[in-house]
Amino acid sequence: MSEPNRGVLLMVAAPSGAGKSSLVNAFLKNNPDWQLSISTTTRPPRPGERHGREYFFTDRESFETQRQSGAFLEWAEVHGNFYGTSRAWIDSQLAQHHNVILEIDWQGARQIRAHFSDEPVRPKSVFILPPTLPELEQRLRSRGQDSEAVIQKRLAAAQDEMTHAGEFDYVIINQDFSAALSEFNRFAEQALKPF
Repeated sequence: MSEPNRGVLLMVAAPSGAGKSSLVNAFLKNNPDWQLSISTTTRPPRPGERHGREYFFTDRESFETQRQSGAFLEWAEVHGNFYGTSRAWIDSQLAQHHNVILEIDWQGARQIRAHFSDEPVRPKSVFILPPTLPELEQRLRSRGQDSEAVIQKRLAAAQDEMTHAGEFDYVIINQDFSAALSEFNRFAEQALKPF
């Protein structure tokens, strides 16, 4: 749902390995009227990442200063790093009629819902689930980028995160990527329709 003079904010959450980023990237590739929110983070850039493209990279001290001044719509500590969504950046994009997808965790989605609770049009939200926990574990292992300890930590976090799926407007089970992408497309299309 969108006001005629504002863009739409769509929050997407999922446990690590459920396919959130893959779905969002595939959706954005075919939907140029949507853009991905750029979060601020204290984690170091990965090879190929650039400041202002994937993230706004900052140090912990600057992040804390911004957090205390209310610069973030939401913020969280995830796997030892801080992530936040700039209030000014989101407001600017929506005011310019841009539709924005925000990859987020359930805690951040809760903070943003509270921020927009008095607005006539609220953000829409979707939670991506893996078909099963064993399938999620297999996906995490097949990445080949995490140690056993990190995989176990991510699986434990995933079990907790999945208990919050009911807080979202819509849930997609990503068993088949094409089917999940079609569902995501339909949901995003509905989000654009006026009341």
